[in-house]
Amino acid sequence: MAIQDDKSVANRLFFRLFQASNILQKQTVGQVGLSTVQWAVLGALSRKGYEDGISFNQLTEYLIVSRQNLDGVLKRLERDDHVKRIPHPDDKRARLILLTDKGRAFWESLQPKIHEFYAQGLANFTFDETVSLLHYLNKFQKDLEAIAMQEAPNAEREES
Repeated sequence: MAIQDDKSVANRLFFRLFQASNILQKQTVGQVGLSTVQWAVLGALSRKGYEDGISFNQLTEYLIVSRQNLDGVLKRLERDDHVKRIPHPDDKRARLILLTDKGRAFWESLQPKIHEFYAQGLANFTFDETVSLLHYLNKFQKDLEAIAMQEAPNAEREES
């Protein structure tokens, strides 16, 4: 019997998360017709309190995506008339991202598919297991964010 060391378990965990992320991306496109980032953008913009839009920077921070990635996704969603960029009322240089009426109707029309997708994706989890998984993923995300904050000063020095 082979003995598993901590590095092996960590490697398997990170690889499994990578695989799960790729499967999630493939399945959301196939089952719902959206990329995971498109799904996240529409979901973020549909939240209560964001009927008047959200700044580009706030949206990148909320979704934890790059400006370039978000801009490309927004261009596709704008092309489909699901979102629009409007001038920020307090800062004319900035723009707010707003879910259009067509985008809101599209998002609402997807809700049955999305809930079925959730049900299938979590079919083998009890409610308590789902809550635990969410708890552990939140802890994991915080740890990953802490790594990025430690690395940022070194990255800036290397570019200088």
